[in-house]
Amino acid sequence: MRKMLLLGFGVFAAGAAQAQTDHATIITNEQVQAVLKSGNATDRTLQVFDMGGYQMSVAVVHRGATAAGAASQGNATAPAAQAPGRCGLGAPPAGAAAGQRGMISHSDTVETYIVTSGGGTLVTGGQIVNGTPSAPGSDVTRVLNGPSCSGQVYGTTVSREMKVGDIAVIPAGVAHGWTAIASEVTYLSVRPDPKKVLQPGYIHPAMK
Repeated sequence: MRKMLLLGFGVFAAGAAQAQTDHATIITNEQVQAVLKSGNATDRTLQVFDMGGYQMSVAVVHRGATAAGAASQGNATAPAAQAPGRCGLGAPPAGAAAGQRGMISHSDTVETYIVTSGGGTLVTGGQIVNGTPSAPGSDVTRVLNGPSCSGQVYGTTVSREMKVGDIAVIPAGVAHGWTAIASEVTYLSVRPDPKKVLQPGYIHPAMK
């Protein structure tokens, strides 16, 4: 199943690439596995494609089991005002309950997850309060997702169990994070980049 999804995705990427070139771009399953085996990073961009009026990146993400308490929904006291150098809301909306910590949102890139192995619970929604912005020169900003904000959310969230073959589409600006990962979850992430905020022409070193 995993190999079929990866090969199927290669055809999808190839078809998109043909709009701007005279040949297909194929990302093989062997290349994906080589990237997964390189280093300890959780999120790895495979390649950033120039689609003419916009860019599109393809990434592979591998997450281990959720540590005890790492994704708990807490009731931390909310800050009264936006702290300097922070992102998201300065204070929770009136009556909003404290939600999951460790959530992230991306200002400019949409994400489509395609689960290829393992599974867990994907949490989306809510509003990040006094979050931490990604540094301008960081891999998150330049190579992975563009400008991002991470932290604890407040308000209504939706939790959905994800398994092999499931697909999630996460709009830009929507907070998201994982919980209840029993062993691991691996997924492909397709990221349209309409504002071209990602590094043009990037290819993961393990694929070269």
